[in-house]
Amino acid sequence: IPFLGRLNVSEYVALVGSFCLVGLEAIIRILTLALPATIIRLCYRASRGLFNRFTTAASRKQEAKKTTISSSIRDASDFVDLCALYGYYAEEHVMQTGDGYMLALHRLAWRKGEDDQKVNNGPDSIRKNVVYMHHGLLMNSEVWVCLTDEERCLPFRLVEMGYDVWLGNNRGNKYSKKSTHHSPTDIPFWDFSIDEFAFYDIPDSIHYILETTAAPSLSYIGFSQGTAQAFAALAVHPKLNDKINVFIALAPAMSPAGLSNGIVDALTKASPQFLFLLFGRRSILSSATMWQSILYPPIFVRLIDMGLSFLFGWTARNISMSQKLAAYAHLYSFTSTKSVVHWFQIIRNKSFQMYDDDVQPVISLNIVNKYTKVAKFPTRNIKTPIVLVYGGSDSLVDINVMLKELPSHTVATEIPHYEHLDFLWAREVDTLVFPHVFDALKSFCDAQHSKEEYERYRTARHASISAARS
Repeated sequence: IPFLGRLNVSEYVALVGSFCLVGLEAIIRILTLALPATIIRLCYRASRGLFNRFTTAASRKQEAKKTTISSSIRDASDFVDLCALYGYYAEEHVMQTGDGYMLALHRLAWRKGEDDQKVNNGPDSIRKNVVYMHHGLLMNSEVWVCLTDEERCLPFRLVEMGYDVWLGNNRGNKYSKKSTHHSPTDIPFWDFSIDEFAFYDIPDSIHYILETTAAPSLSYIGFSQGTAQAFAALAVHPKLNDKINVFIALAPAMSPAGLSNGIVDALTKASPQFLFLLFGRRSILSSATMWQSILYPPIFVRLIDMGLSFLFGWTARNISMSQKLAAYAHLYSFTSTKSVVHWFQIIRNKSFQMYDDDVQPVISLNIVNKYTKVAKFPTRNIKTPIVLVYGGSDSLVDINVMLKELPSHTVATEIPHYEHLDFLWAREVDTLVFPHVFDALKSFCDAQHSKEEYERYRTARHASISAARS
């Protein structure tokens, strides 16, 4: 068995335990899918009763108030509905990648009351600078717009500032489950990793946007894996650097130091074959939507918080309960098991590398590495200005390791007490994070990447940091 000899006894125990848990969850899921809708509703009411039983009347009253604020966002069916709640018109686009996947792009180009205007559409239209935003792992574009306060929603703020905002979606997620070659029920449909995101999804999406808007270049804002995909895409597509004014990486991900939980840490050391046996070769954790449908929202929120603490050591204290009730319903979307396996390979090898298709033989890894080498993404070759905004309490970011793998012109700014998801939904994200985004967007206006732009950004950044400290 390829993974024999890699793990110690405790790690094997952890793997066996995780295998049992996944199996149990699969059985529960099958049984749940077989139940009629009336039984599902009964489970929901039972979980609500359980929640009420173990909470005080005062906390229930407070929870009800929060639920009222969040319910419309939580219950919104899609990106367009979420934007409509705040009075914004969202346009939907579908583009085809070079390898045949159909990806959805969402567009917010119009300020409130500007719906009848033509934006970036011909010589008589309003010309606006273009911003492209990309989500993280197991997410879709909805995570950017499911905020309980309009002023904390970065896309809405950018629209009101006069930008033409586009939001992308990875292949396989809620909005991009179609291909010209395979059905999502087929295993080959899910045969993709970060490599495909970098070689196709990101550059092809950007090409479509620039072609549609006739803009010479755009600004890129990524969150988590959305930053990793941009790092990889810019590294392997040199000409893409000429199409991006600035790359703003929120909670950047490249080569995480590791995970705090022993079970998951053991999984990162296991072979791909074991992981595919554990999670299958299609989408990973697809039962998350089932649990969301049968659990009372506050219980679902607490389970998510427990999971984040268990896996990453995050407390989620910077995100309000009302925001969690609204956003956690939009947190999960489909992706391939292979893309998660790819991250495990990156963590295990401590290298931002391409997917390793070669199964390592049962010999010392040092000996194997002497004769084989998986290609790394050459991120030091990136020419686009890079602005990193990371959390001081984010266990997935090792900023010193990251900076060593990036070009010298990279600028990094720490938000001291922030964790990973805070960059999407924290209470003060508009005052602590957004100024750094706005500074970068205003400073780097085209793809020339001139010294004047860098100097302008350094001045603006210094002013924002000084204002935050005062």
